[in-house]
Amino acid sequence: MSVRIEADVADVVGPVPRRLFGSFVEHLGRAVYTGIHEPGHSTSDGRGFRGDVLELVRELGPTVVRYPGGNFVSAYRWEDGVGPDRPVRLDPAWHSVESNRFGLHEFAAWAEAAGVEVMYAVNLGIQEAADVLEYCNHPGGTELSERRRANGAGRPFGFRLWCLGNEMDGPWQIGHKTADEYGRLAAETARVMRMIDPDVELVVAGSSNAEMPTFGEWERTVLRHTAGLVDHISLHAYYQELDGDTDSYLASAAALDAYIRTTAGIIDEVGSRVGISVDEWNVWDQRRWNSTDQPQLVAGGWQEHPRLLEDTYDLTDAVVVGSLLSSLLRNVDRVTMANQAQLVNVIAPIRTEPGGAAWRQPTFHPFRLVSSLARGVSLRLGFEGDRIRTAQHSEVDLVDVAATVDESVGAVFLTNRATTTSTDVEIRLRGARFGVPAAETLTATGPVPLPGATATSDAKGTVITATLPPLSWTVLRLAAPDA
Repeated sequence: MSVRIEADVADVVGPVPRRLFGSFVEHLGRAVYTGIHEPGHSTSDGRGFRGDVLELVRELGPTVVRYPGGNFVSAYRWEDGVGPDRPVRLDPAWHSVESNRFGLHEFAAWAEAAGVEVMYAVNLGIQEAADVLEYCNHPGGTELSERRRANGAGRPFGFRLWCLGNEMDGPWQIGHKTADEYGRLAAETARVMRMIDPDVELVVAGSSNAEMPTFGEWERTVLRHTAGLVDHISLHAYYQELDGDTDSYLASAAALDAYIRTTAGIIDEVGSRVGISVDEWNVWDQRRWNSTDQPQLVAGGWQEHPRLLEDTYDLTDAVVVGSLLSSLLRNVDRVTMANQAQLVNVIAPIRTEPGGAAWRQPTFHPFRLVSSLARGVSLRLGFEGDRIRTAQHSEVDLVDVAATVDESVGAVFLTNRATTTSTDVEIRLRGARFGVPAAETLTATGPVPLPGATATSDAKGTVITATLPPLSWTVLRLAAPDA
């Protein structure tokens, strides 16, 4: 099987935003407690931050982390997580007990240690959002800013990114509203937040998924209410293998492409100029949540940080994650930021054991490689060659591809959707000369060198060839001929 891919380095989709490589930490299961925070662990510092996890987070390379939810945020009182006296509360969203030992100050410090920007999600009402913004970002002299200073943060946190609630169209959501109800509330909240801090960037909640019966009309209504007040609209997308249909699972990026382009069309239809924030995306076996985790919550009663959504990933999952990252790169003309959900333990690339080790899941590796290598601009690509038919996504290209270039270096990210056969790839890049690429392909334990990749270049450009193993995700690192 074979495919041919063509691109011109002058024909670009758009710049690659660094916020495309975000992640997510929610007060859910063990994401926080025994995930990023475990006082007494052998690697933890005086603040209780697990050093082994911080090391892996820095290696993974997320640029922004969304916090504290998720479904959790609709019942969360941010005041419970600041100051010396912190109440223990029930978290109805995940049927858990929240100790509030870890809160706003701790996360701000952890984010600084990890080198990531904070994307803070607020629980609407209007006053709640206004209060937490004043607490976080106002320098001093008011009751709330002075309370922050008294709690140990003399300088403002200066959070720029704010989510106005989460999945508000979902009937499972504690703060569930109609599109009109939410749109009006989001507009009122955005207005007062901009009065307090004109520099904030605001993300309004779009549909929870593309299968919601209100998808489309929800976006139209919310965007009309919030016109001129928000900067981004959210999009959430999760994918799983169903009934052994691996071909459809490997084509998940085609579904994400369609979801993004449909949402972009709705934005254009209403005359909005907002970007798309894919602030929850991943592979997630939701059958396990329905069959295992939910009964555990009821049978186990109310527990602190129970084990929830701790999916164990394999190579196929990692290949799909790689292709979803390629979808984000192909759509940088509309996608302004994205957050893989989540970072540690909960459907995550990093797993831990309390008091024990932290380790990388297979999905860790494509994220690390794309976040470190995708720079500059994303190229518009032409495809010729074999296609495959899937049950869920109709016919898709046999090889999923994205490519980025930045001056004299570049990267090509390739997913071979053929499950039993290798695929020969020829890539023609006009307008740039590159040397023989360093090629790596994923295994269950990480990337390994892929032999046999070649490159020939002349005044017109570069021709690269490689043979992709079956069911694989491969990256070609491009450098100048004399590099």
